[in-house]
Amino acid sequence: MSFIAPLVALYLAAVLLKEKVGSKSVFASVIGLVGTFVIVGGKLGGEYSDNVGKGIAAILLSALTYAYNLILQRQQALIARPIEIAFFQNSTVVAVYLLFAPFWAVSPSSDLLPSLATAAMLGFISLLLLSWAYARAEAKILIPVEYTAFIWAALFGWLVFAEAVTAATLAGTALIVVGCLVAARQKPDHVDHVETTAV
Repeated sequence: MSFIAPLVALYLAAVLLKEKVGSKSVFASVIGLVGTFVIVGGKLGGEYSDNVGKGIAAILLSALTYAYNLILQRQQALIARPIEIAFFQNSTVVAVYLLFAPFWAVSPSSDLLPSLATAAMLGFISLLLLSWAYARAEAKILIPVEYTAFIWAALFGWLVFAEAVTAATLAGTALIVVGCLVAARQKPDHVDHVETTAV
């Protein structure tokens, strides 16, 4: 996830979803963004290759596509159940992969299959929970919470890979938590949730 995606998504929520994105949503996202910069800034330093510019461009493009994906999640959640969303989204991914499989598919070794199955199941559960959440709260409230991905990345990096948790990581995490709390304290606008069954 790109760290500017939530801010872009808030703009798209106002334009495409016609949500009233108030100062609290923007403030929460800016706090989360600052927290992210603190975490990322603590990791930077040293020499970089000439490909850094291409990497930055890729991140900016990723921010736009990911932000629009967040808006699509909200739109889907208003008209379909979580299981329908997860089924059709995963079916689309499988269809795209099958299209390119004859050219680039590589069979994984059997010892990787349990990890791949676990990752697939976690992704499916994540999609179900996101769909459930976006059906019950406006995008402007949920989008700032996207910054918590950096908190989980730091936590699991420490637990799984024994990566050091620096003062910058802790400071950035604190800012992200504050941003999420600001977002959570907003009063949601009333939106009728229409749930239909896909045919």
